[in-house]
Amino acid sequence: MERLLKSQLKDGRFVVSPERSRNMAAVRCNGNKTTELRLRMAFVRAGIRGWSFQRTDLPGKPDFFFPSSKLAVFVDGCFWHGCSRCGHVPKTNTSFWAMKIDRNRKRHRKVANLLNRRGISTVRFWEHQLRDHLDRCVLRIEGQLSRQNPTP
Repeated sequence: MERLLKSQLKDGRFVVSPERSRNMAAVRCNGNKTTELRLRMAFVRAGIRGWSFQRTDLPGKPDFFFPSSKLAVFVDGCFWHGCSRCGHVPKTNTSFWAMKIDRNRKRHRKVANLLNRRGISTVRFWEHQLRDHLDRCVLRIEGQLSRQNPTP
């Protein structure tokens, strides 16, 4: 657990049931079927090429990066990243989760600024956007790519 979160919690810790701990440990940070894989397959079906996956050399490790267009694409789970439409703060350990989600949001802004300074544009999609309007997400990426790489 991060030191900052520990320092702000009562007694520097919180108690989690073994069942909850197992559930949270099972959540994958990448390769999630409702986010990254869904968009990846949509790119393939739409014939969108030229991207790399999970670039560790860039701030925030974008889920997709289009080097020729300098476009970073992030896909965020609604719970972990604090979606105002369908995210929520759990009723147990509320202070921990509120701080955790708030730090995620602040990190998004910091990463966007760092990438912007490098001349890299960013696009973020929520999990529910990919689930409900995948076609719109793909069109948005195609639009960004065509704006940054206009055809002669």
